[in-house]
Amino acid sequence: MTLLDSLKQYTTVVADTGDIDAIRQHRPQDATTNPSLLFHAAQMPAYRHLVDEATEIASDHGGSHDRMAEEFIDSLFVLFGTEILKVVPGRVSTEVAASLSFDTPGTVAKARKLIAMYEKKGVSRQRILIKVASTWEGIQAANELEGEGIHCNLTLLFSFAQAAACAEAGVTLISPFVGRIYDWYKKENGGKEIAPDQDPGVASVTRIYNYYKKYGYKTQVMGASFRNPNQIVRLAGCDLLTISPELLDQLEQADGVLERRLDPKKAESNEPQLRLSEKAFRWMHNEDAMATEKLAEGIRKFNADARKLQEYALSQVAEKVG
Repeated sequence: MTLLDSLKQYTTVVADTGDIDAIRQHRPQDATTNPSLLFHAAQMPAYRHLVDEATEIASDHGGSHDRMAEEFIDSLFVLFGTEILKVVPGRVSTEVAASLSFDTPGTVAKARKLIAMYEKKGVSRQRILIKVASTWEGIQAANELEGEGIHCNLTLLFSFAQAAACAEAGVTLISPFVGRIYDWYKKENGGKEIAPDQDPGVASVTRIYNYYKKYGYKTQVMGASFRNPNQIVRLAGCDLLTISPELLDQLEQADGVLERRLDPKKAESNEPQLRLSEKAFRWMHNEDAMATEKLAEGIRKFNADARKLQEYALSQVAEKVG
């Protein structure tokens, strides 16, 4: 048995890529996408037909070049997502622009639009997760969307305050960023590697998982942003883990049986149950220096990735319409 096969006994494995061939190879249950992954996938000759189709849709939409570029990006996300869903039996996560991270109405409107586009393609909203940044505004948008049957994946999650607020909002899924948490503490530690049994990213996900299971929250935990296979091994049993093709390869090439580390039957937590107001949320999150810095940085990075995709979109639209 490979480590990947063993992991799949306890945990839903999600492919963190826009490369449909890589998804097909590793046979995950779900897949996640983002502007950076789509930008790279769009450069591959195998997906040129999707780029051409998105360009056609955008040019038919008309309007300014910026409006057509926005239409191109939305269409590209939906076209890739639809193709991915032909390969995975579960769901695909499609991201709302990072520029909407502090805009509740804007996030809700974009999510509704993306879902409508998927449904026009014959894809049920049950198979889509709208990916939203775990800001207070994003969490409120997700709460509203979940009430409409639009399921959400709350990303860029670093603090316990974010996790607690997401659970109270009834979001479908959260994506705590294991690797980025590790990176911050490694840097604070003068660049020294941190022992696997002291990994702060793994500890954060374990704490959140146990809290959710103790209090019966239905929100699922999907560990994300891994730096090495050891982090994945130590979270075996987490509801879901989203893993890059490179790390999936390593797990598939290694034989062994994983010990289940996270188990709802054994979940214990000393945390009091939190029901955070906006003020309490902002204060608690602000008290966590790592989370405050990594959330802000993550939004900036996601937005920079989106701008690359936007520039690519503008070049495609300009080429089409002249």
